[in-house]
Amino acid sequence: MAFSVAVAGASGYAGGELLRLLAGHPDFEVRTVTANSNAGALLVEVQPHLRSLAHLTLVETTPETLSGHDVVFLALPHGKSGELTSHLPADTLVVDCGADHRLESETDWAAFYGGDYYGAWAYGVPELPLANGKQRARLVGARRIAAPGCNASTVSLALAPGIHAGVIEASDIVAVLAVGPSGAGKALKLPNLAGEILGSANPYAVGGMHRHIPEIQQNLRWAGAINPTISFTPVIVPMSRGILATSTARIVPGTSAAEVRAAWESAYASEPFVQVLPAGQFPRTADVLGANTALIGLAIDEAAGRVVTVTAVDNLAKGTAGAAIQSANIALGLPETSGLSVNGVAP
Repeated sequence: MAFSVAVAGASGYAGGELLRLLAGHPDFEVRTVTANSNAGALLVEVQPHLRSLAHLTLVETTPETLSGHDVVFLALPHGKSGELTSHLPADTLVVDCGADHRLESETDWAAFYGGDYYGAWAYGVPELPLANGKQRARLVGARRIAAPGCNASTVSLALAPGIHAGVIEASDIVAVLAVGPSGAGKALKLPNLAGEILGSANPYAVGGMHRHIPEIQQNLRWAGAINPTISFTPVIVPMSRGILATSTARIVPGTSAAEVRAAWESAYASEPFVQVLPAGQFPRTADVLGANTALIGLAIDEAAGRVVTVTAVDNLAKGTAGAAIQSANIALGLPETSGLSVNGVAP
């Protein structure tokens, strides 16, 4: 028997990607889709690519419309999920794709988001190396899960193996990301209009301002870092979706290149959705389009004494909706790979 599913925020990019993946999931049945200003419209009118879900009509996002389902996915702006979640039954699996339940530190929430703090849930990046084990173990049987920030999970997966193995230092991390504008949501915003981004590359949240920084630091602390510091610079480039993150860190003196590579290969050797490429190979965002896959290329800059990782993900798939569904699979005892593919779409 299929698990009944509701998706809140179904008219947005993250909600649409959740529905695209859920439509092919053998164990989930989408019964309710909700929206704000689009309530009352047919889903296919605002998500015309979701033809198999054309029978669904968007309804208002309220605790009443979301209750009564086995699984509820929330794809809402920050501050909106927390207002709803306390009203949902404790035995319902709720997966929040927003930021409201990612951070353990209320101080970090106040500094980077502001507004009411709703507490941290189990973090939805199963492959993340921890000081003891993997994040996957914390998701088994969970009924409240926080899906990750797409940039945060990409950088965290790129660097946590080195922190966990003790082969890189955590005090001088630098990450520069090329990102697609879909990560900023579907609302009309001048910097994300085609006329502004086509033929251009535009940095934003420069100088320690990006909201995913405390999430990355939290994840690296879980992996074993004491006081991680990171210079994080995202750059919007003219591709609708995708992240290409170049992340570097100092190598611990005396560590060989073989030991550095072994840390990453060991961390992800059995992971279907996080793959380390052979030496000399580096991923493109095109390689992971539509897939629940993170591809990591790794190099040793011997002159600078640094490791360089280049990581590609689809920000809407592995970065958000795919991670949410993968985590839900684990929580419910389903095969972790159900409804998810490692194959991208090309060309």
